[in-house]
Amino acid sequence: MPRFPQYWKVNWIILSRLFALFLVGILIWILFVSDIFTVRERNTLDENFDPERVRTFLQTQINATYIREKTEYITQFDHIAGTKGNLFLGDWVEGIFKGAGLENVGLERFDVYLNYPKKGGRRVAIFEPPELAWDALIEEEYAYKVPPREQTYVFHGLSKSGNVTGPLIYANRGLQADYETLTHKGVNITGSIALVRHYGSTSYPALTVKSAQLAGAIGCIIYSDPAEDDFQHRKVYPEGRYMPSDGVQRGTVALTSWVAGDVLSSGFASLPGESKRDSIEATLGLVKIPSLPLSARDAQKLLGALKGYGHKLGKDWIGGLDLEYWSGDQTSPKVHLMNDQDEEERQPIYNILGKITGAEQSEKSIIVGSHRDAWCFGASSGNAIMLEVIRVFGALRGRGWRPRRTIEFASWDAGEYNLIGSTEHVESRISDLRRDGFAYLNVNAGAIGDSFHAAGNPSFGRALGTVLDRVNDPVRNQSLQSIWREMNNRIRGLAVSSDCLAFQNMAGTSSLDLGFNGPAFPYHSCYDNFEWVARFGDPGFQYHKALAEVLALLILELSDSPILPLDNEIYATNVKGYVEDLEKYVNEKGKEKTHALDIKPLQAASKMLAQAANQFHAWDEAWREVVIGQGGFESNIMAIKRISHNTRLANFHTDLLDVDGGLPGREQYKHIVSAPALWSEDDESTFPGVRDAIDDGQWQLAQQQVQKAADILTSAYKKLLQ
Repeated sequence: MPRFPQYWKVNWIILSRLFALFLVGILIWILFVSDIFTVRERNTLDENFDPERVRTFLQTQINATYIREKTEYITQFDHIAGTKGNLFLGDWVEGIFKGAGLENVGLERFDVYLNYPKKGGRRVAIFEPPELAWDALIEEEYAYKVPPREQTYVFHGLSKSGNVTGPLIYANRGLQADYETLTHKGVNITGSIALVRHYGSTSYPALTVKSAQLAGAIGCIIYSDPAEDDFQHRKVYPEGRYMPSDGVQRGTVALTSWVAGDVLSSGFASLPGESKRDSIEATLGLVKIPSLPLSARDAQKLLGALKGYGHKLGKDWIGGLDLEYWSGDQTSPKVHLMNDQDEEERQPIYNILGKITGAEQSEKSIIVGSHRDAWCFGASSGNAIMLEVIRVFGALRGRGWRPRRTIEFASWDAGEYNLIGSTEHVESRISDLRRDGFAYLNVNAGAIGDSFHAAGNPSFGRALGTVLDRVNDPVRNQSLQSIWREMNNRIRGLAVSSDCLAFQNMAGTSSLDLGFNGPAFPYHSCYDNFEWVARFGDPGFQYHKALAEVLALLILELSDSPILPLDNEIYATNVKGYVEDLEKYVNEKGKEKTHALDIKPLQAASKMLAQAANQFHAWDEAWREVVIGQGGFESNIMAIKRISHNTRLANFHTDLLDVDGGLPGREQYKHIVSAPALWSEDDESTFPGVRDAIDDGQWQLAQQQVQKAADILTSAYKKLLQ
């Protein structure tokens, strides 16, 4: 009888092992389907951490007195970024993080370019003709006189060093249109020192200085005019809420719309030891002429000296000082502007980080942040509000609660200079955030009035409305949501001053900035102190408390709701509006320049996005029907589908990034739908690649940007439905 080859013989040992593996696989499948083992506690009605009880706990535990005490401590000393004062404050914040039981608490260091004023290094003076000779005081009076408290010098963050002289010319608000008006009147700007009042192109002085630079000025002085700061006929601090005449609005003149973060490391993090650096001369993030901020008290002398020079100006150019406003010209009194400063190319700054790890998707994060640095005492910040929210979440965690998704808390450094701490953080972990960053919430100015505002991604609309319905206005006896609706408010576009900027426009993490606004106040001056907030900004700190409730509840919604409460149907509606606005913009600009642009690809993509969003969110209701129908019980199969659903929803905005390209000329910004506007008075530009190209007269590039945006939008909505 013929023998079988050796390799044909049955290996019973191998077969038995394979059979055992098969049985194990069947057992695991049975256990999984039967839900003996679960992804997480599926009973969403668990009595210990019933969602409604958790919400009530958060709201009742938030304490206005604690917020007041934290604000008072934060404002005991000035804390400019990169200084010992801010590092000391950072150590204190780190202690609060640890005391609340946050995990992985620590400092995150970056070495970045910062500037600081020198004593005696700044001067604004009339030196010609001799009979008008005069030196500006520049500095504010001491905000604390008894006992005297050290306070910061007056300067512009990231300003250009320089020592220049030239004729003084008043340029109104410093808009490009204002310089065109002067030129039309025959006033030559070249070689002049431009004097402008705050709140021109935006409320931020950077574009004001850049406009002066482009107009031919060699220096720029920005002053606080009573007409803009509302103190012309009202009580000023310490008798009222408004800026006194010696008050000075400091601020950054970094060109954030071009480069955010460290201006010498656009697109990469300034980690210690990083050898790659851009040069000061080459970066697009710095202006090229020196500048200084000035008080109304000092500006009055300069404006008075212009009488009889150039043209007497009409009402649109007249501010609130009691004098005649003249333009000046090349024969105007000569002014000396000096800005001699210390420039540190690698100044250490420190973010403070901590987290509560999620139980279901620990790798996915809801990030909450506020910058703690200030130009002086910095009372009007969101720091104390975030710290109170951390305290309450720590107490909740101490009772055994965990969110479904991880909550990360961050105290940013150098936010005032150019959103540096938050931007460097984003750039250092860009891949992780694009994959795992579900949302970012920011509190910047906190509560300086009684008017609630929100800016950022409109997808937060539904979740924000739910939260605002639960929080009452401390004075009006109405919910914040009802007031919001009465005022016809909506989520606005992001400001260039918000730490949301890098998260949304570079990482694609849906972001929202929260706060309470109010009338003008001593913004960025040393009068923005604890006493101002306690007496005029928010007596009783009740609006601080309301904002803390909103923030805490929104964190809870985003971190612990089974279905992530971002609404792409709302976003699709907004995108449709953005396309319509773009069409109007194209028609207006094309008419001027006899050009045309085909935006049909964007219109088609917008229409398909709306359909995809409707189809996507239909699953939300289907899930609720199934789970509620089972008494709150969720099967593992349904849980896996829900988690995938949430991840695709969160990734949608990451999928709207032009990761390999970016906006032409400012490639750090990647989002094809939104970015900070370059020159518009609006803070946010929609379809910015298209608008930038149109504004620059590059119509062929604009058409390419239309197609690129349409392609990316199409790809994103298709991934949403996969």
